[in-house]
Amino acid sequence: MQAAAMDPADEPPAMLWGMDPIFSAFARLFVRDILQMTESIQVPGIYFYNLHPIYKVDVLGTVVYKRERDDFFCYGVDDGTGVINCLCWKSNLVKEEEDPSKSGTKHSDAAEGGFDPVAELRKLRQKQRKRCHLEIGELIRVRGPVKTSRQQREISASTYYKVDDPVMAVQIAWMMEVPQLYRLFYDKRFQLDAAGDSAETSLSKATNVIKDFLKQRLVAKFRPYDVQDLLQPLISSRLQTQEAVAGPSGCQQLNQLLKEVLQVLQDEGTVYRKVKSQDEVYHVTIQDKDLLIAVKDIIREDSKREKYAEKGCHILHILSAVRQRYSLNVSKAALELVLQTLECDSDIVSTSDSHYIAF
Repeated sequence: MQAAAMDPADEPPAMLWGMDPIFSAFARLFVRDILQMTESIQVPGIYFYNLHPIYKVDVLGTVVYKRERDDFFCYGVDDGTGVINCLCWKSNLVKEEEDPSKSGTKHSDAAEGGFDPVAELRKLRQKQRKRCHLEIGELIRVRGPVKTSRQQREISASTYYKVDDPVMAVQIAWMMEVPQLYRLFYDKRFQLDAAGDSAETSLSKATNVIKDFLKQRLVAKFRPYDVQDLLQPLISSRLQTQEAVAGPSGCQQLNQLLKEVLQVLQDEGTVYRKVKSQDEVYHVTIQDKDLLIAVKDIIREDSKREKYAEKGCHILHILSAVRQRYSLNVSKAALELVLQTLECDSDIVSTSDSHYIAF
């Protein structure tokens, strides 16, 4: 594939990449996203996913093809979203095994029945060699930097080994962990403010205050005046630091801050208004039992239809059905939180490409 390049104007400055913790970690990305990442203009070999600078990844998948050379193996690794070449260099242990002149075994003079360090070391080396030799159909884990060679995106493995997973415990744990990493980190764009200040803004502090209150009290629904007083300390501290110049009063600032917080919570899907009226009532998405039941029933009913029996119901189909049967004001972000909650409770399961089926 031809590596795509970013517009230099959209690319974060290279001197700030280290401020993104993902830059120094092995990013557990799906192969599909590794193949589609855009390459940096400033530093070739650095790629971007959602403006996160990435140069090394961690992949778990099945070997679907294999090529062997004198110094390396080339494995094709399929994680269910795509296939990527993994260049795995042979260790000295593997080369010694292949070299007849070095494959001879030496007998130890250890007493019969005693501990033989040479034999134990030989067993350890044999196990290491077995974990480096993989056949088609076996599970492999690869870590290393991403490269583009001959217009092909590949991983140059710094570490690779065969994964023994007879009951699929490793694969299931991986399938549960990686989507969570996407939701919490990878899908949130890497952003820095103009001043380079990473301190929380008043809006983010206020948003966290309201979120903590809703979580601790398990609030199902509320009105703005129910949470307004929670933000008063933030406004008071702001007024104390302001110079004595003309400006909005404390009450005006409080109302404006609350309005902005509620908008942020709606954009994130944390809350929504089931019915838009003069009586502003906000429902907490994951505490709205009726909404959870409605979404679960929609998926259960429509999954039985021939059209959705194989792949399940797409998120946009579910969203359309929820708006028709429950509330026009349910956002996609709110539905995603509901689906995440139902999946954590094992009521539904995601298949691929945002499709869901019910148990």
